[in-house]
Amino acid sequence: MIPEMHENLNWAVLGTGVIANEMAQALQKMGRSLYAVGNRTHEKAVTFAEKYGVSKVYDKIEDMFYDDAVDIIYITSPHNTHYAFMEQALLHGKHLLVEKSITLNSRELDKMIALADEKHLLLAEAMTIWHMPLYQKLWEIVKSGELGKVQIITMNFGSFKEYDMKNRFFNMDLAGGAMLDIGVYALSIVRSFMDETPDDIVSQWKASPTGSDEQATILLKNGSGQMATVALSMHSKQPKRAMISCEQGYIEIMEYPRADKAVIVDANTGNVREIACGDTANALYYEMLDMENAVKTGDASSMHLAYSKDVMDIMTRLRKSWNMKYPGETW
Repeated sequence: MIPEMHENLNWAVLGTGVIANEMAQALQKMGRSLYAVGNRTHEKAVTFAEKYGVSKVYDKIEDMFYDDAVDIIYITSPHNTHYAFMEQALLHGKHLLVEKSITLNSRELDKMIALADEKHLLLAEAMTIWHMPLYQKLWEIVKSGELGKVQIITMNFGSFKEYDMKNRFFNMDLAGGAMLDIGVYALSIVRSFMDETPDDIVSQWKASPTGSDEQATILLKNGSGQMATVALSMHSKQPKRAMISCEQGYIEIMEYPRADKAVIVDANTGNVREIACGDTANALYYEMLDMENAVKTGDASSMHLAYSKDVMDIMTRLRKSWNMKYPGETW
């Protein structure tokens, strides 16, 4: 049975961190207010609600799942809490937008995809790349063939995080590490510009003092011969740079998770063309607009869950090869 929807969809957010704040602001851009908020620390939820004019604050997070007035829940809590929250929300008829990485591993994601299908609900990962207008434009250019076939993709993403082993970037109890935090962006770009998912994957990695993946280099190749290199680091700064090399030119994208401009260089003439599309500041607005349209129309193609699954399969395969398992995690 497909759940009944309100004319103006009611959003609830689980969590009150940076993403939750951006999400509330995105709804305001739509001329709307967030319906409800739930957080592990109730006082933080109350403060958040006062800031954004949120109608309802739950005493317990679990109350969100039982509220018939909620249409969509945006889960913004740490990665390792997603699965349990997703299962409860889907069992109680809620559409779900889940912050990246959507789950810890493929087993969890496959189970949640099956449950969402069974309940006729929409499940999607909050991956900004799927929704930025720039990427819609770049994918069109690549698919048109004007640059020829994509040959090699080069990805960098590095943050310098202080060695505080209790923060979420290194803490194994919070599913810390480069792969799930920043690697998911790089691999999402790779997958979206490849004709098919890569199946030949090799890597090397370095563990942080907690055992989380502090840095990694990854080589990927698919059946069409397209290749990618990915360099990730959590204690060493790198540019957020993507380079998609095609037969007749290359595309370069800086600050790629929420990019609104790219440069295309013609291989034959050296001519440089800038493509500008969308606005970085509206990243979550685009994401939530696509989610609402998907829920209302039943067409979820803009949410690219199949790509999210391919990326999760790659990340799980890599962590298995490193034997990097989180406490309590089941592969």
